[in-house]
Order: sequence, then structure tokens, then C-alpha cells
Amino acid sequence: MTRDDFRPHNFRHRADLVREIPLEVVLRCWGATGDPGDKSRWRTPRGPLTVTGTKFFNWHASRGGGGAIDLVMHLGGWDARKAIDWLWCHDGGQLPDNHPVTASGSTSSPSRPVERDHDLKPLDSASQLRLPASSPANLHRVRHYLRQQRCLSEEILASLIEDGKLYADGRGNAVFLMVAGKPNRPIGAELRGTGRRVWRGLASGTRRDAGYFWIGNRRSQRIVLCESAIDAISCFQLQVCGECICISTAGVRTTAPWLDPLLNRGYQIYCGFDADEAGEKATRRMIARHPSIQRLRPQHHDWNDSLTANQ
Repeated sequence: MTRDDFRPHNFRHRADLVREIPLEVVLRCWGATGDPGDKSRWRTPRGPLTVTGTKFFNWHASRGGGGAIDLVMHLGGWDARKAIDWLWCHDGGQLPDNHPVTASGSTSSPSRPVERDHDLKPLDSASQLRLPASSPANLHRVRHYLRQQRCLSEEILASLIEDGKLYADGRGNAVFLMVAGKPNRPIGAELRGTGRRVWRGLASGTRRDAGYFWIGNRRSQRIVLCESAIDAISCFQLQVCGECICISTAGVRTTAPWLDPLLNRGYQIYCGFDADEAGEKATRRMIARHPSIQRLRPQHHDWNDSLTANQ
């Protein structure tokens, strides 16, 4: 983010872009949960919402609105500027690919582990990476959450911890390291809350386009793209492609700078995004750009849902 981003015309430009983010994407990022029996209903801290296209309605508050900005204003009790800042920081990666994003062209959405009622401010996309400090005292809490609530294999978790790809921070969040290149140079981290209020974000200064969280056999020529680190681990544990590498794209996206090089090296890549509107739309656009990529759809909403359903 540069000083130009605070000029009025850039603020209006951002508002026009984030307004198009699907409401389902905003709700998931906020920590809302969908109703298994009714895809239009969502459970939020402000009460149940009904979503129809770009419109939403809160039945407890008897209030509704349209578009992502209105939704965040309602959920957070914020004004429009704070809602736009939050959307830009958290969901910038969901913007349509044919839109210029900022004057600097950045599409990253760095985030820090925050509670929902904190005063969120725009973060500098060019800021220095600040990975959360490891807290061995909280590792048991993280392992318990991932094992008991996410049904991830203790053996896989132990391997990730030993390799330094997974650890706990001082808040008890699960930290999934994102790396780049053969040296596995750290470029960021996905953060996942393990408390009662479910949320996810990125470590401050994360360069999401530069790398990814991955798990799998280095020798495999098959790669599955997933929307989160937990989904990537779940997909690997399910062995949906046999011996493979599972990569987290840290959100829905249709391309990344590292995707073409992987295709050029002969990897067979599958798009394993969530089985929802946002996932299907991103998959179609990705395959339109890269016809050799194939769709691999989770049996349930995402790979972790598919994993837990089998337990």
C-alpha cells in the first residue's frame, strides 16, 4: 500500500472492487457457518442471515442490505470506510482477475491474528514479514483442535511440526508456514484460530503470491490445489489422488505467479477448490486460462468436511 492509496479516487476504486466479493466468501472469512440443510442460511454472531445472490437479511434484527460492503457494515457495526478497509485486507484475493487492484498491482491480503471487534486498519502489502513467535506451551491446544475438531492424522501433524511447517503462536493459533523455492524460504503463514470463534488470516507481511503451504511427496507429479492449509492436509490424508502434493492457495484464486512454472515442469495439476459458487467460478476461470488443469471436486463442501464426514 502506498500513500496514493489514501487519495479519494483510490478509495472509491477499492469500494467498487470489494463490493463485488461474493457474500458467501465474506461470511466464511468472518467466521460464519452455513446451514447444512439450507444453503441460503448462515449463522453469524449477529444472528441468522439469509443470503440470496447479492442480498442478505437478518431475521433477528429485521435488517438487510445488498453487497459485501453493506454486509460487513452490518456484521461489524462499522461505517463504510472501515468495512471497505476490512474487505480489502481480508478478501482482496477474491477480486475478479480483470480488475486492476491497486496502483502497485498488489493482490495480496495480509492479515494479522485479530478478534472481530478490533479496529482493523489497512496493512502495508510491502511490509516486512513478521511471523508469529512459536509458543511450545500452546502446541497441545493446536494439536488437540486439529486432531479432535478437524480429524487430522496425529502422524501427519507430528511430521509437519517436526519439519517446522506447523506450530502454535502465543495466542494458541495454528500457524501454517508458507514457503517458496527449493530452499523452502519462508514468505508468510496462514493462521487459523483454535478457540470458540473460528477465523483465519495471514501473518503480517505475508507475500501470498510468492509461495504457498504444501504437503506431500516431493517425487509426485500430481498436485492438488486447495483453498486452505487445513484443506490441503485433509486432501492429502484422504489420498484422493494417491501419491500427490497438496498446495494451499490461501483463498479462492484463479491464477498465481508460481502456477505456470509448475505446469511447464510437467506436473498434472488438479483444482480442488470448495464445492460452492465461489469455488466453482474460480475453477472455471482457472481452467479457461490453463486448459490442462482438471477439476477435482470434494464430495462435501470442502476437503476437511469430506474428511470429517468419513470419521
